[in-house]
Amino acid sequence: MTEKKIKLNATNEVQEFVNAASECNFDINLHYQRAIVDAKSFLGVLSLGLSKIFTVSYGGNDGNFEQILSKYAAA
Repeated sequence: MTEKKIKLNATNEVQEFVNAASECNFDINLHYQRAIVDAKSFLGVLSLGLSKIFTVSYGGNDGNFEQILSKYAAA
């Protein structure tokens, strides 16, 4: 399982992230504190809020998804 930290600041960023996650054929979860949501669910991701640092956990490999993670990587 791979984990990376990202930050999503606007709904269009959430949409881009969810679209990339939805194209993957493996499970992707987004964690914030104790909450865990399916990263392929726009409303689920949005329910966690914006401008927070999230942890993304996934067990596969997809080049496009990795690019999106790099784009929104948190320091």
